[in-house]
Amino acid sequence: MDGAIETLRRDFAGLRTGRASPALLEPVKVEAYGSEVPITQVGTIGVPESRMITVQVWDKTLVGAVERAIRDSGLGLNPASDGQTVRVPIPQLTAERRVELAKAAGRYGEGARVAVRGVRRDGMEQIKAAEKKHEIGEDEAKTWSEDVQKLTDQYIKRIDEALVDKEREIKQV
Repeated sequence: MDGAIETLRRDFAGLRTGRASPALLEPVKVEAYGSEVPITQVGTIGVPESRMITVQVWDKTLVGAVERAIRDSGLGLNPASDGQTVRVPIPQLTAERRVELAKAAGRYGEGARVAVRGVRRDGMEQIKAAEKKHEIGEDEAKTWSEDVQKLTDQYIKRIDEALVDKEREIKQV
Protein backbone atom coordinates (compact mmCIF):
# COMPACT_ATOMS: atom_id res chain seq x y z
CA MET A 1 0.00 0.00 0.00
CA ASP A 2 2.95 2.30 0.69
CA GLY A 3 4.17 1.48 -2.81
CA ALA A 4 0.86 2.67 -4.29
CA ILE A 5 1.14 5.97 -2.39
CA GLU A 6 4.76 6.43 -3.51
CA THR A 7 3.88 5.72 -7.14
CA LEU A 8 1.02 8.23 -6.90
CA ARG A 9 3.40 10.89 -5.55
CA ARG A 10 5.82 10.27 -8.45
CA ASP A 11 2.97 10.42 -10.95
CA PHE A 12 1.70 13.67 -9.44
CA ALA A 13 5.22 15.16 -9.52
CA GLY A 14 5.23 14.57 -13.27
CA LEU A 15 2.01 16.53 -13.77
CA ARG A 16 2.88 20.03 -14.89
CA THR A 17 1.30 22.73 -12.77
CA GLY A 18 2.95 25.78 -14.33
CA ARG A 19 5.97 25.67 -12.04
CA ALA A 20 9.26 24.13 -13.07
CA SER A 21 10.22 20.91 -11.32
CA PRO A 22 12.97 18.41 -12.13
CA ALA A 23 10.42 15.61 -11.58
CA LEU A 24 8.56 16.84 -14.66
CA LEU A 25 11.25 15.39 -16.94
CA GLU A 26 11.88 12.15 -15.00
CA PRO A 27 9.58 9.99 -17.16
CA VAL A 28 11.29 11.19 -20.38
CA LYS A 29 13.37 8.52 -22.14
CA VAL A 30 16.20 9.51 -24.52
CA GLU A 31 17.43 7.43 -27.46
CA ALA A 32 21.13 7.13 -26.61
CA TYR A 33 23.84 4.60 -27.36
CA GLY A 34 21.42 2.27 -29.13
CA SER A 35 18.75 2.09 -26.41
CA GLU A 36 16.27 4.25 -24.53
CA VAL A 37 17.59 5.56 -21.22
CA PRO A 38 16.07 7.92 -18.62
CA ILE A 39 16.99 11.56 -19.20
CA THR A 40 18.69 11.60 -15.79
CA GLN A 41 21.33 9.21 -17.19
CA VAL A 42 22.44 11.57 -19.98
CA GLY A 43 22.45 14.90 -18.14
CA THR A 44 21.82 16.92 -15.02
CA ILE A 45 18.38 18.46 -14.60
CA GLY A 46 18.24 21.87 -12.94
CA VAL A 47 15.68 24.57 -12.19
CA PRO A 48 17.40 27.98 -12.40
CA GLU A 49 14.09 29.86 -12.16
CA SER A 50 10.42 29.09 -11.51
CA ARG A 51 9.47 28.83 -15.19
CA MET A 52 12.60 27.21 -16.65
CA ILE A 53 14.15 23.75 -16.52
CA THR A 54 17.65 23.12 -17.83
CA VAL A 55 19.28 19.86 -18.79
CA GLN A 56 23.09 19.97 -18.81
CA VAL A 57 23.84 17.16 -21.29
CA TRP A 58 27.10 15.36 -20.56
CA ASP A 59 27.71 14.10 -24.12
CA LYS A 60 27.51 16.83 -26.80
CA THR A 61 26.34 14.31 -29.41
CA LEU A 62 23.14 13.64 -27.41
CA VAL A 63 21.86 17.24 -27.25
CA GLY A 64 19.59 16.74 -30.28
CA ALA A 65 18.27 13.43 -28.92
CA VAL A 66 17.46 15.07 -25.57
CA GLU A 67 15.60 17.91 -27.31
CA ARG A 68 13.66 15.44 -29.45
CA ALA A 69 12.78 13.26 -26.44
CA ILE A 70 11.41 16.24 -24.48
CA ARG A 71 9.46 17.53 -27.48
CA ASP A 72 7.96 14.07 -28.19
CA SER A 73 7.18 13.30 -24.52
CA GLY A 74 3.61 14.65 -24.69
CA LEU A 75 4.29 17.18 -21.93
CA GLY A 76 3.60 20.14 -24.22
CA LEU A 77 7.11 21.53 -23.82
CA ASN A 78 9.32 23.13 -26.48
CA PRO A 79 13.03 22.82 -25.60
CA ALA A 80 15.85 24.82 -27.16
CA SER A 81 19.55 23.98 -27.00
CA ASP A 82 22.30 26.37 -26.03
CA GLY A 83 25.56 24.48 -26.53
CA GLN A 84 25.46 21.49 -24.18
CA THR A 85 22.54 22.91 -22.22
CA VAL A 86 18.94 22.29 -23.20
CA ARG A 87 16.60 24.99 -21.91
CA VAL A 88 12.96 24.07 -21.38
CA PRO A 89 10.66 27.05 -20.73
CA ILE A 90 7.47 26.18 -18.85
CA PRO A 91 4.54 27.96 -20.53
CA GLN A 92 1.47 29.28 -18.72
CA LEU A 93 -1.30 26.71 -18.39
CA THR A 94 -4.46 27.26 -20.40
CA ALA A 95 -7.88 26.51 -18.88
CA GLU A 96 -8.21 23.55 -21.26
CA ARG A 97 -4.85 22.13 -20.18
CA ARG A 98 -5.79 22.53 -16.50
CA VAL A 99 -8.89 20.38 -17.09
CA GLU A 100 -6.74 17.74 -18.84
CA LEU A 101 -4.26 17.74 -15.94
CA ALA A 102 -7.05 17.40 -13.38
CA LYS A 103 -8.44 14.40 -15.32
CA ALA A 104 -4.96 12.85 -15.47
CA ALA A 105 -4.59 13.35 -11.71
CA GLY A 106 -7.93 11.61 -11.24
CA ARG A 107 -6.76 8.66 -13.36
CA TYR A 108 -3.55 8.40 -11.32
CA GLY A 109 -5.60 8.52 -8.10
CA GLU A 110 -7.92 5.76 -9.30
CA GLY A 111 -4.93 3.62 -10.29
CA ALA A 112 -3.53 4.00 -6.78
CA ARG A 113 -6.92 3.07 -5.26
CA VAL A 114 -7.05 -0.05 -7.44
CA ALA A 115 -3.53 -1.01 -6.32
CA VAL A 116 -4.47 -0.60 -2.65
CA ARG A 117 -7.62 -2.68 -3.15
CA GLY A 118 -5.51 -5.36 -4.81
CA VAL A 119 -3.27 -5.52 -1.75
CA ARG A 120 -6.40 -5.76 0.44
CA ARG A 121 -7.73 -8.62 -1.70
CA ASP A 122 -4.41 -10.49 -1.40
CA GLY A 123 -4.39 -9.99 2.37
CA MET A 124 -7.97 -11.22 2.73
CA GLU A 125 -7.16 -14.31 0.63
CA GLN A 126 -4.19 -15.10 2.87
CA ILE A 127 -6.36 -14.76 5.97
CA LYS A 128 -9.03 -17.06 4.47
CA ALA A 129 -6.39 -19.61 3.44
CA ALA A 130 -4.89 -19.60 6.95
CA GLU A 131 -8.34 -20.05 8.45
CA LYS A 132 -9.10 -22.94 6.07
CA LYS A 133 -5.86 -24.69 7.06
CA HIS A 134 -6.85 -24.17 10.72
CA GLU A 135 -3.69 -22.08 11.34
CA ILE A 136 -5.85 -19.34 12.86
CA GLY A 137 -9.27 -19.36 14.46
CA GLU A 138 -12.47 -17.85 13.15
CA ASP A 139 -12.37 -14.96 15.63
CA GLU A 140 -8.75 -14.17 14.80
CA ALA A 141 -9.54 -14.24 11.07
CA LYS A 142 -12.42 -11.81 11.61
CA THR A 143 -10.19 -9.46 13.66
CA TRP A 144 -7.42 -9.55 11.04
CA SER A 145 -9.93 -8.94 8.24
CA GLU A 146 -11.25 -5.89 10.06
CA ASP A 147 -7.68 -4.63 10.58
CA VAL A 148 -6.90 -5.07 6.87
CA GLN A 149 -10.10 -3.16 5.97
CA LYS A 150 -9.24 -0.32 8.38
CA LEU A 151 -5.75 -0.07 6.89
CA THR A 152 -7.21 -0.05 3.39
CA ASP A 153 -9.64 2.73 4.35
CA GLN A 154 -6.75 4.81 5.76
CA TYR A 155 -4.73 4.47 2.55
CA ILE A 156 -7.73 5.26 0.34
CA LYS A 157 -8.30 8.38 2.46
CA ARG A 158 -4.64 9.41 2.01
CA ILE A 159 -4.96 8.93 -1.76
CA ASP A 160 -8.15 11.02 -1.85
CA GLU A 161 -6.49 13.81 0.17
CA ALA A 162 -3.45 13.82 -2.13
CA LEU A 163 -5.77 14.00 -5.15
CA VAL A 164 -7.71 16.95 -3.71
CA ASP A 165 -4.42 18.76 -2.96
CA LYS A 166 -3.11 18.15 -6.50
CA GLU A 167 -6.35 19.33 -8.12
CA ARG A 168 -6.27 22.48 -5.97
CA GLU A 169 -2.64 23.07 -7.01
CA ILE A 170 -3.53 22.64 -10.70
CA LYS A 171 -6.43 25.11 -10.48
CA GLN A 172 -4.50 27.76 -8.51
CA VAL A 173 -1.54 28.15 -10.81
